[in-house]
Order: sequence, then structure tokens, then C-alpha cells
Amino acid sequence: MIINFKLASNDNYFVDSQDYEINLNDSSHFSYTFWNNHNKFRFWYNLYSLDLLYLSLAVFAADRLNLRDNAIDGWTREFNIHIPVLKIQEWIIAKDILEKMLSFLSGDIWHINFRQRELTKIELQHFNKMKESKMEVKEYERVCMFSGGLDSFIGAIDVLETRKGNTLFVSHYGGGKGTKEYQDILKEKFIEKYSLNSRDFHQYYAKVVAGEEDTTRTRSFMFFSHAIAVASALGKSVELIIPENGVISLNVPCTFSRLGTSSTRTTHPNYLSLFQQLLNILNIPVTLVNPYQFFTKGEMLMNCKNQSFMKKNIGNTMSCSHPDNGRMLKETETRHCGYCLPCVIRRAAIKKAGILDLSSYRDSKFSLGPTAKMSLNSYRLGLIKFNPKYAFMTIQSNGPISEHIDDYTSLYIRGINELREYLEGIM
Repeated sequence: MIINFKLASNDNYFVDSQDYEINLNDSSHFSYTFWNNHNKFRFWYNLYSLDLLYLSLAVFAADRLNLRDNAIDGWTREFNIHIPVLKIQEWIIAKDILEKMLSFLSGDIWHINFRQRELTKIELQHFNKMKESKMEVKEYERVCMFSGGLDSFIGAIDVLETRKGNTLFVSHYGGGKGTKEYQDILKEKFIEKYSLNSRDFHQYYAKVVAGEEDTTRTRSFMFFSHAIAVASALGKSVELIIPENGVISLNVPCTFSRLGTSSTRTTHPNYLSLFQQLLNILNIPVTLVNPYQFFTKGEMLMNCKNQSFMKKNIGNTMSCSHPDNGRMLKETETRHCGYCLPCVIRRAAIKKAGILDLSSYRDSKFSLGPTAKMSLNSYRLGLIKFNPKYAFMTIQSNGPISEHIDDYTSLYIRGINELREYLEGIM
């Protein structure tokens, strides 16, 4: 698929045999909220990070526009992306690592073609508004992703309890119900508990108008890029904290049915390594950090730095991979399905930590339909087939592990045992 992306209506660039032409700043083509942010930083956004932001929007749009069912193998697609950038020479140097990173993330073949551009109208308007703004600059020492899930909730607690200086939390949400409402609830809880304010939380949204493909493995690239752009405006080297338990980061298929859409690579160590290499090439002073890469979800809960606050609000977090599916059942309450792998890992972790689970599950006993029963049977089969002797090879089924192989092997075994202890109680 050949897609020509533009950022301005007066861009006359044309690609022979192009399948789509999309103006990312035309709301009839694409909608996003990055420029709705009115927070004031000491510096403006790093130009490389602005290029990265638009590139991530383009990649996400391409991902949504091309159905995997149309691929020869039912999965792997090939993209030829044309996009304007501010720093073309540097992007030409970074091209190989970028394409390798995207291919690993999505499982597709990517070809990125760059052309020179100038600052857009909306960029210049925002730059001038920033200079003219009377808002007091608030200094931040780091940026932390804040999804509304249990891991990010623990990550936010730990940062606020142990780190000095201000933390800026960055969230993303899609078009369905569920994610944003949990982010909003937790935001208010954190504001009240830790004397924060609304400007400490940024929420972003992005949508391609004609998008149909639902796997969207590239969504994480887009929203990490939002956070990186914001981090670049702090004017110093900062950490971007990405709180995710190591078992989910490895995302080894625990069943024989999870070999496709669910086996994401959002925080896989190989992906984060490639992403960091890209940032380094572009001289974007942001370091990607997952402080929980060697923790199971249960271990994260047991080591959380404010146990009382965590236990009181655990029911205000959302882990489910499809939280808005209840609308098909005409449910008004957004809740966990109870049987998808993120739900099961969540429930296993809460049991491991000995915490009363106040979360709402649609099907806590795997009994309300064929999908739930099939999932349970698949988990059972996965546990039967699991052999700790071969764990060091198994953990590389979703991507290569080049460092800390023993640590990741131990992590995976502990994660499987955590899952086993929970499932044995309901089998």
C-alpha cells in the first residue's frame, strides 16, 4: 500500500500509483488533539520530536487503513509511506533503524520515504501562543505514561512516593468507552492524594477517519511519540517511564490461540531497545525506562510504595483488552470481561498479593459463553505444555532477547507460576 501524507493543503507532492493521500491536519482525513494542549513549558518542542510525532500519526493511519485479511498470509502487509519532515538528513540516517523498529512492532514491512518541509501554520500559531502566554512555567523532572491500567497506576504511585521533583503524566485513549473514564477517575484520585493539579496530566486522542483494521499494533508508537514530544519541551535530558510488568512486556503466547493480534510488542525489550537507538540517532534527549521489566504483576502489587492507596483504588483501574464490549450486551457499566489474558493475569496478580479484588468482571468463572470457555481451556493446555527447562527459548517466541536472558527466564517462570496458582483455584 502506497500512502502519501501531507501536513498542509498547499503541499502539491504526488506519488505515482498512490493508494491514499491523507492530510494529517485535515479533520476530514485525520483527527488528533496534540495541539489542544495549553500547558506552558520552558522550551518549545524539539524539531526531531515533532517529526517523530507526525510520523507516528502517519504510521498509525496506515495501520488502520490496510486490513490484514487482505494480506497474502492474512497478516503481513507492506507499506510505502511518503511523509514531509523538518530534519530530512537526520531522518535519512535513521531510516534503517526506524523501518526495523516498525517491522518488529507491527509484523509488517515498512518503507519510509522523506521529503523536506517547513513549519506548518498550526505549529507557528502554537509557537507564538507559547511565547505570548502569561502562564507560569511549571518545571518537570520526568514524564510517565499513564494508561489507567493497574501497572501504570502502581507506576504513578511509586514515582510520586519515591522520586523528587514534579512528574508529568501522559495518557492516551481511543474511540471506545472505558479507557478515558478510568484515566479520569484515577487522575482525580491522584490530584486529591498527592496535591497535584490538572496540568500535571495530559490526555491525547487520535483517529483516522476511514480506519477499519482493529489490530493496530502501532498505537503504542503513536502515543509514546506524543509523550516524547512533550518531554522534549522540558529542555533537558529526561526519563520517559513506561510502567509495564515484565510478563506482559515479553508477551509470550500463553495459549495456542494467542499467536496473532493479542501478542503485542508494545514494551518488548527488543522494541524499546530499537526505539532508544532511534532517539539517540536523532539526538532526542529522552531515555525510555521500564522499571518493572523484571517484575510480575503480582510482585508489582506486593512492592507498591503506598499499599493503602493502591488497595483502596484497585477497582478504579482497567486492564481488560476490550473494556467496551459490554455495549453489545446493552450494558451501561464499563467493566472487565474477566477471561482475556490481561484480565486473567490481573486476577492472578491480585490473588498472589492477597488483596481483596474490588474490580467488576462480566464473567469471573469463565462460564458465560463459548469464548470464555475456550479461553480457559486454552490456558489449561498452555500450562500443561509449559516446561521450565525450555523457558529460555520460549521467551524469545515473541522477539529476540539479547541481554539479561537469565533474568527474563526467571521472570517468565515466576509469571507462569502466578497464573497457575490462580487458575488451579477455579479449574
